[in-house]
Amino acid sequence: MVDSPFLMRFSRWLLLLWLPIAAGAAGPQAKSSRPHAAAAPATISRPNVILITLDTTRADRMGFLGSTRGLTPNLDAVAREGIVFSHAYSHVPLTTASHASLLTGTYPQFNHVNDFGVPLSDRLPYLPDILHHDGYHTGAFVGSLILDPLDGTAPGFDRGFDVYDAGFHLRRHGADRYQTVERRAEVVVSHALGWLSQLPSPPFFLWIHVYDAHDPYDPPEPFKTRYKAQPYDGEIAYVDTALGKLFSELRRHGLFDETLIAVAADHGESLGAHGENTHGIFLYDDTLHVPLMIKLPLNRDAGCQVQSRVGLVDVAPTLLQAAGVGVPKDMQGEALLALVKPKAQQGAKKALTRGAEEAANPSDIPDRPAYAETDYPHRAFGWSSLRALRTGKYLYIQAPDRELYDTAADPHNAHNLAGSSKAVADTLGLQLDQFRQKTSQSLVQLAKPDAEQMQKLQALGYVGSDASAGKDEGKIAGPDPKANIEVANLLHDAMFDVEDARYEEALPLLERVLKQAPDMPVANMQYGMAQARLKNYAQALDPLEKAVKLQPDNGMGHYELGLALFETGDWQGAAPQFEAAVARAPRWADAHFSLAAVYARIDRVPDAMKELDTTLELTPSHYRANLLRGRILSLEGDPAGALPNLEKAAEVEPTSREAHLFLAEAYTQLGRPLDAARERAAAQHGQQIQSQ
Repeated sequence: MVDSPFLMRFSRWLLLLWLPIAAGAAGPQAKSSRPHAAAAPATISRPNVILITLDTTRADRMGFLGSTRGLTPNLDAVAREGIVFSHAYSHVPLTTASHASLLTGTYPQFNHVNDFGVPLSDRLPYLPDILHHDGYHTGAFVGSLILDPLDGTAPGFDRGFDVYDAGFHLRRHGADRYQTVERRAEVVVSHALGWLSQLPSPPFFLWIHVYDAHDPYDPPEPFKTRYKAQPYDGEIAYVDTALGKLFSELRRHGLFDETLIAVAADHGESLGAHGENTHGIFLYDDTLHVPLMIKLPLNRDAGCQVQSRVGLVDVAPTLLQAAGVGVPKDMQGEALLALVKPKAQQGAKKALTRGAEEAANPSDIPDRPAYAETDYPHRAFGWSSLRALRTGKYLYIQAPDRELYDTAADPHNAHNLAGSSKAVADTLGLQLDQFRQKTSQSLVQLAKPDAEQMQKLQALGYVGSDASAGKDEGKIAGPDPKANIEVANLLHDAMFDVEDARYEEALPLLERVLKQAPDMPVANMQYGMAQARLKNYAQALDPLEKAVKLQPDNGMGHYELGLALFETGDWQGAAPQFEAAVARAPRWADAHFSLAAVYARIDRVPDAMKELDTTLELTPSHYRANLLRGRILSLEGDPAGALPNLEKAAEVEPTSREAHLFLAEAYTQLGRPLDAARERAAAQHGQQIQSQ
C-alpha cells in the first residue's frame, strides 16, 4: 500500500501526542525519539477502533485458543498483545442475525433480526451510528451479499457509516462467484486500506468482514493445494494471511499499538458434528463457541485470558467503554473490561480448561449464562425452533426432544441427560424461559424476504424463509430438527448444485429430499428449477405448481413456474404467474422483464412497454429489456426512438448478434447506410465469437 496523506498526518499527530509526555518524563533528550512503553499514557482519548468479524469460523481453529494446526499465526500475534476471551458464544448461528446482536448489543428476541432480510430498526442502539455521532469516520467493508444492505439481505446495516463497501449481485450462469455474491478476504482488506488512505484525520471506526470460511470451501492457491484434504482449514489459513497484510500496514504506519482492535467470529461450523454439515440448525458448541479477542490501545492488559463465559452481545458495549464513549441503556450486553485481571493474577490458570478450573475454584469465575436461539429450522423447513442456555457446567437445549449436557464431563455434547436429570432440565428450562421473557420486546414486526432476496439467499446455500412460517414463530413445536437434519444437508448441497448449474447432480439429491419430505415447498421448487434448466419443462411443471400451491405468497415460485410455462408456449398461463411475482417483489427487474416479454407475446404491447419502462427504471443497463424495447419501437415504425435502447443493449453485450442486427435495421430505416453496414459487420463478428 502506498503511503497515504492520512497515515502520514496521523503518524505526525502521534508524534505530537508523545513528545510532551516524553519531555516531561525524560527531559530534552527524549524529544528526538519515541519514548519506551514505560513512558506511555494509560489511555488514549478517542482511539481508532477496528472490528474484524470472521464468518463461519470455529474457535478450535485458532492458535490463541489452543489449536495446534498452525493456521493463524497473524491472529495469534495480535492475541498475544490483547485480551483473549476463551469462552465466547454467539447467540444465533446465522450471519445476519449474529452480526445484529454483535453490533447492537441486544439479543435476537429484542432486535428481531432473527432471519435474513429483516430490517435493522433505526430505533435500536447501533455501534457504528453511536461512534459516527461521536465524531468518528466510519467505514464498513464486507465480504458477502449476506451483509449487503442495498438490495441485499441486511437492510439497515449501513446506518451510521460514511462508506459501506458492498455492491454484490446475483451470480449469472458461468459468472465468477468471487465477482458476484462474495469477494476474497484480500479484496476486502485492500478496499479497507484504500479507504484509510483517504481519511483526512482520526479517529475512525473500521469494520472488516471476511466471508471465506463459509462454504463452499474453495481457498485460493497455495492454500488450495496445501489444504486439499481440509479445505475449510485452508480458508482459515488464507484469511489469516490476508489479515496479516492489514496488521502489517497498521504497524508500518505506527497505528497498530494505539488502535483498539477486536476480532470475533459470528458463528462456527458443524463440519458433520451431530449430523449437521454446515450451520443454522443446531445450537451446539461447534457453531456457537466463537473466537473473541480485543486488543486495547497501547496494548493494555496484553496477554490476559478471560475464562468467564461471555457473548457477542457484550462486544458493542465493551468497545464503547474502551473508546470512552457512553454505552446506551438499551444495550443488553455488558462491558467486559471489568472481567480482565492483571496477568500476574492469572498464573497457571491460563492452561486450565474451563471445566477443570470451575472444579478447582468455581467462585473465581463469574457464571455468566449464555443464551442462543435459532428460528431457521422453523422458518426454512417448518420444523421446531430451538433455544439454548449455557449456565454453570450445563448446556440445556429447548427442543421437542429437549437436551441436557454436562459440558465439563461431556464437552462434545454426546450424552443427553434430560431424561435422567429431569429436575435439572426443568430448572434450566424455567431459567431459559424467564431470561427470554426478560430480554424480549416487540419493537419491530417480523419481515419476510421477498422473491429476489430469496434468490440471493439460495445463491449462498440458504433456504429462503417460508412466507407462511410466521405462525407459531419461535415456538418449540413441530418436528424436531434432530430427526430431520439429513434433509437439511441434502437440500443445502442440492441448492449449491443448482446455483453452480450442476443440475444433473442436483436431481438425485432433491429426489431423496422429496421422498422424505414430499410437501416441502423449496424442495419442489428447486427440483422444478433443475428440470427446467435441463429443458425438461414437462417434468418441471408439476413440482413448480405444487410449490406455488403449498406456498402461494412465494413470488419466486410464481416466477419459476411462469418461466417454465413460457418455455412450453403457454404464454397465457405464464402471464398471471409473472404478475404474481411482480406483485410480491415490485423491485425485481427480471420479473418485470419476464412479464413484459409475455405481454408482448400475447399482443398486449402497451402493457409490455410499461413493464419494460419499469425494468429500465430499476436496472438501466438491463440488456434484454433494452433489446426488446428497442425492437418493439423499431417494428412500430419509430427507429429514432429505438436507437437509445438498441445502442445500450449493444454496449452492455458488445458481442450480441441480435443487438447489432436490430441496430442495423434501425439505421437503415433512418437512411444511415454506413452505420447500418458497420452494425452488420459487428453482428457477423459477434456470431463468430459466439460460435467459437
